[in-house]
Amino acid sequence: MKSRAFIFPFILFFNFSILFSAQYDDSKVRIISEKLQIIFNDSLYSQIIAKLDNNEKILSDFSCSEYIEISGKRITQFIFENLQEHNIKTSLGSGKEYIIEGMTSDSVQKQIIISVYKNLPSLAFFKVKYTNFSSKILIVNKWVNHSYKFNSVKGNSPIFWSFQGATYEDRRDWIQPLNSGFYQKNYMGMNASDYGGGTPIVDVWRKDIGLAVGIVETKPKLINMPVSMDDEKNGVNLNIEFDKQITLKHGETLETFETFVSIHKGDYFTTLKNYKKIMEKKGLVIKTSPIVSYKPQWCGWGYGRDFTVDEILNSIPKVKEVGFEWVVIDDGWQNNIGDWKPNHIKFPRSDEDMKALVDKIHSKGLKAKLWWAPLAAHPSSEILNTHPDMLLLNQDSSKRNITWWDSYYLCPDYEKTIDYSKSLIIKFLKYWGFDGLKIDGQHLNAVPACYNPVHNHDYPEKSIENLSKFWETLYKTASSIKKDVVIELCPCGTNFCFYNLPFINQTVASDPLSSWQIRLKGKTFKALMGANASYFGDHIELSDNGNDWASVIGIGAIMGSKFTLPVSEREKNLKERYDLTKEKELEWKKWIKIYKKNKLSMGTYLGELYDIGFDKPETHAIQKNKKMYYAFYAQEFNGSVELRGLDNKVYRVIDYVNNIDLGTIKGPNANLYVRFNKFLLIKCVPI
Repeated sequence: MKSRAFIFPFILFFNFSILFSAQYDDSKVRIISEKLQIIFNDSLYSQIIAKLDNNEKILSDFSCSEYIEISGKRITQFIFENLQEHNIKTSLGSGKEYIIEGMTSDSVQKQIIISVYKNLPSLAFFKVKYTNFSSKILIVNKWVNHSYKFNSVKGNSPIFWSFQGATYEDRRDWIQPLNSGFYQKNYMGMNASDYGGGTPIVDVWRKDIGLAVGIVETKPKLINMPVSMDDEKNGVNLNIEFDKQITLKHGETLETFETFVSIHKGDYFTTLKNYKKIMEKKGLVIKTSPIVSYKPQWCGWGYGRDFTVDEILNSIPKVKEVGFEWVVIDDGWQNNIGDWKPNHIKFPRSDEDMKALVDKIHSKGLKAKLWWAPLAAHPSSEILNTHPDMLLLNQDSSKRNITWWDSYYLCPDYEKTIDYSKSLIIKFLKYWGFDGLKIDGQHLNAVPACYNPVHNHDYPEKSIENLSKFWETLYKTASSIKKDVVIELCPCGTNFCFYNLPFINQTVASDPLSSWQIRLKGKTFKALMGANASYFGDHIELSDNGNDWASVIGIGAIMGSKFTLPVSEREKNLKERYDLTKEKELEWKKWIKIYKKNKLSMGTYLGELYDIGFDKPETHAIQKNKKMYYAFYAQEFNGSVELRGLDNKVYRVIDYVNNIDLGTIKGPNANLYVRFNKFLLIKCVPI
């Protein structure tokens, strides 16, 4: 269907349960799906309306939501000309495509291409094209999609919560309340020398409804997704923008990346869950976690880089006694960052001694994991002296610093780097016998553009786009050696780059700064990796007070510790000590028994049931073996909690930490009066 209308543009109604129709009405074009309505006026300004629970909510006023900047001037006025409609069938399913066209007075054409799908009723996908039909050469500085002001409603502060997918050096919370004066750029490139990347989504929600935007390209792109709030009463500003100078000659077209807008109830979990589904249909499929990955982990990092082999060996009997089933050999085993040979003082017989250590771990019935920081090489390393061509170089030909290890980046899109990394994995897993890898470092989440002329990149951003291919190659190499190998990626507090996630099978809380971060990261990964994906809660010593097992177990995380034995004179002088006291040992054993009995890390995390921002107390729910498990968190709470997600059955309620019977309830809608400090973990068992 195609028409020209200079006075009355089309109003297009569609719903997959009825026939499609078009009609004139009020000089507006309406794109209406089951849950989402986008209205364009005759200047192609748009407005977002949500339709949930048979109620319409206006989320934004009319604004120029898609535009370009030419020579520093924002171009916003595109007079509507026509509309086209097509049936489509893609990897995402069956749906409709709508092309809305408009033109400026200077002969720049805008085409807004909107795709909607029957099985994704709350999302709309956008591509926008700008074609220069003028006689001038145009210098485009920027394009912007989904520039909305999400309206405020009356309520207590904060009115909004947000998920923002960017990475920052200060390792800030991924989920934040929004208040007056808030601003975050959310650049998906490098935000520090070795911090960058992330998940290209921002999601902002009120208590009643949420609005999200993001991109669905299969390779990372250097976009910004700024979120700002001038005043709580005036709403939240969000958009997607791409800053890059592009020259358009007569007849040439600029096309944006594929982006989306989505609406939802509750917090951000539904958006990320849908994003996972979308990206899997585009080919980025998340791996299934092996059973062995859910076993509790002990790590030798408590002894620091200067650990001795005897300290590890002497700890192993206690590791097994307490109930941990993995032993992780952490930073300090190597002679140098980049060379990855055994330290000759700790392992005088080199490979033979390393293999002997792994054999001793295995002899106790435990699994062995090795720490490794690929793509990093110390200036003094042999690999850099013999193969300087492997370096990733900045535009000025300087080396790129990796701050934590005083090292330089190696380029992940250079064949020699890839082959060298593959050879190391073969050595670690096949010859030394390790069962898994703890791959560590904030520099692994993203890399800068590489300007090394030796690498012959088609363009410098190839290194950025092909980092995930590097991980794919390493994962395939590792899994070809050991079918159930555990590949953990720990990018040190950063908001994980989604494009790397399909090539690992264990995520981690990654140096959490609080128990809140353990829980919010757990919820995020259960959305992006799957409801029962393997999520390691990191060392318990990083949680609140160094002992918050309740946050680890309640979110469905795997237990871990870096405890030390208080017997080493060297260890007594360490700045930070993690002695396993008698009191601590009893507590640790108690919680590991609880973990192994319930194994909630393998249960189905039901992230849609509770809003992590607005529901009080903070609540998480997991379903396993027909039982429902609930975890409540608050400094103090005295009142009624709602138990959502139950079947129409009678349940026995048990405080499974203290083994206290709390009575019975009747689903599906049940409330329970509780009183607790810090946490309460309960299970509901059908009678």
